[in-house]
Amino acid sequence: MLTEPRSGRLAAWGNALIAGLVSPDEAVHRIVGEDALHRIEGLPGESAQVGLSLGLGRLRALGVTGLRVALPAPGHPLGLSGPPDFNARALEAEEAVVASGGRPVGLVPEVFEAGPEGDVHVEVVWHCLPVRDAPPADVPSLGEAERELAEALREATELLTRLDVAGSGPVAQAALEAYRARTERGREVLAPGYPPRAVRVLELAQRVGALIDIAYGPGKAAGGGREHGAAVSASEIAARAEVLRPVERTARRAQVAAYNAYVEERERH
Repeated sequence: MLTEPRSGRLAAWGNALIAGLVSPDEAVHRIVGEDALHRIEGLPGESAQVGLSLGLGRLRALGVTGLRVALPAPGHPLGLSGPPDFNARALEAEEAVVASGGRPVGLVPEVFEAGPEGDVHVEVVWHCLPVRDAPPADVPSLGEAERELAEALREATELLTRLDVAGSGPVAQAALEAYRARTERGREVLAPGYPPRAVRVLELAQRVGALIDIAYGPGKAAGGGREHGAAVSASEIAARAEVLRPVERTARRAQVAAYNAYVEERERH
C-alpha cells in the first residue's frame, strides 16, 4: 500500500477530466505516471483498443458522470457490485474502476512488462466490461473511514512494538523515511475537485499502509514479497497475519472512500 493504485489515478484524474477541471493531456499524463502506455479495450462503440484520451471521452459520451475505485481482496469484494465475471477479473487484478451514471461499465487493468533487464517498460490495457448497476460493496463514508483510520493507526503503531519485528529498528525507520519522501514528492495525492477531507483520509490510509508493510517485514516494506521479519515459525507467521488483517482491511476501505469521494459528493448534491 505504499504506492498509489493505477485504478486510483484513473478514477481521480478521469473524474477531473469529466468535470472539465483539467485538460485531456494533463489527465493522461497523470494517469499513466511512470508507465509507458495505457489503452482501453472493449469500449462500447469501439472495435479496437483506444488511447486514454479518446477512451475517457467515449465514456463521457456514454453518459458517465464519475468513476469509482474498487480494491477487492479474497473474501472482501470492496467496491464491487457484480456481475461475477467482472468481480472475478477485478479480484485477480486486485483493483478496478467502475463508472457512475450512463452506461454501467467497469475497467480492469492488465499489466504487461517488456524490454531487457534494466530497461523494462510497462504497458497497461484496461478491459472494459459490463457491470451491475448497484451500490458498491462495503464502501464507508469519509467520516466513517476517518474514524476507523484513527483507531487503525494506533493499532498498527502498537503492533510494531508488540510483534517481534526484525525490521522495527533501522529497517523500519528507513522504510518510514522513504514513505515520507515519496509523499513529499507528490503532495497532490488526489486530482482537482476532491474535497480536502478526502485528501486527508487518503494520506492517513497510506500512512497506515506503510506501517502494515513494515510490520509484515523488510521484504514487504521494500516493495517485494511479504517476509515476516523475526517470525521464525508457521504459528508466528499466522499470528502476525491474523492481527494485521483487520488493520489492512480498514486502510483499503479508507483508500476507496477517498477515491470515491468525488462521485459521492456529486451524487449527494
